[in-house]
Amino acid sequence: QVQLQESGPGLVKPSQTLSLTCSFSGGSITTTYSYWNWVRQPPGKGLEWMGAIAISGNTYYNPSLKSRTSISRDTTKNQFTLQLTSVTPEDTALYYCATEGVAGWGTFGLWGPGTQVTVSS
Repeated sequence: QVQLQESGPGLVKPSQTLSLTCSFSGGSITTTYSYWNWVRQPPGKGLEWMGAIAISGNTYYNPSLKSRTSISRDTTKNQFTLQLTSVTPEDTALYYCATEGVAGWGTFGLWGPGTQVTVSS
């Protein structure tokens, strides 16, 4: 059974860097799916795609977040990570990792349960 699980701090102070990890089980991040995404949902708002790392290792970012976002992977741990720098309270959200859906790029299939991140001093 394939699963994704997000982990990371629930509380981050403004101006700091948010780091989240997504662990994949039941397969390999180098073969099972093509795109490994980070998506977030601020309170009361819709889903926002943040970026992705492809099976090739190439990365893709939402232009509105590109200057602050970095996605990487550790194939030995079967994990991929999100770093978001210079966070503000507007970065408070439920953060998800997700694979692509059956329609491929731009769609989402397997989701993690999500992890709440609050930015506050």
